[in-house]
Amino acid sequence: MIELRGVKKSYQTSSGEYPVLKGVNLEFNAGEFASIIGKSGSGKTTLLNMITGIDRPSDGEVWVNGSPLHKMSESQMARWRGSNMGIVFQFFQLLPTLSIMENLLLAMDFCGKIPISERKERAEYLLNLVGLLDHADKLPLALSGGQQQRVAIARALANDPPVLIADEPTGNLDSKTAESIFELFTRLAEQGKTIIIVTHDDSLAKRTQSTTMIADGMIVAEKRASIPLAA
Repeated sequence: MIELRGVKKSYQTSSGEYPVLKGVNLEFNAGEFASIIGKSGSGKTTLLNMITGIDRPSDGEVWVNGSPLHKMSESQMARWRGSNMGIVFQFFQLLPTLSIMENLLLAMDFCGKIPISERKERAEYLLNLVGLLDHADKLPLALSGGQQQRVAIARALANDPPVLIADEPTGNLDSKTAESIFELFTRLAEQGKTIIIVTHDDSLAKRTQSTTMIADGMIVAEKRASIPLAA
């Protein structure tokens, strides 16, 4: 489903070129629930930006679901991402002046993948999936942080993407809410979604099917669980 081949990423600074990723080779299978861990500054977010197409490599190749992200223009990438990639940002990034229902509908309007006649029903289905259908008409700021995170997940699923990427999805949540978010990701993976989370929580990472550790822009360890996902 996802393959990075020799991916390098450098940025120009006042003191010269600064390498962030240094020849990363990495694969994720369809339907896999995977985690990426590493210290601040290790390259986690840059790696995530390669997978989502938010940024492109200085060298190397990024393939997602058969598409060469490293060759796409910005406009091609925007269209592709809307249908193929759901992204859950750490700080939600919900539109504050729209209800949570409208946040989901706008995502579907932007992509155009879901027929107009089916969009409201799908939004209701997704809000029910994350336990927030009763709050459909509320503005994001009327919800708790955990509830906003669940709305962000529902929005990321609006166009039924095969891949869901989440950056520190439980980092700002209490332990009970974090557990409910993890259980939701587990169910989605069991339904065939490819889920990749970046996390600082080693105990959380150990419960995913695979864990990739990055340090100084290089993959230093990979581990695949021998236990069932639901364990």
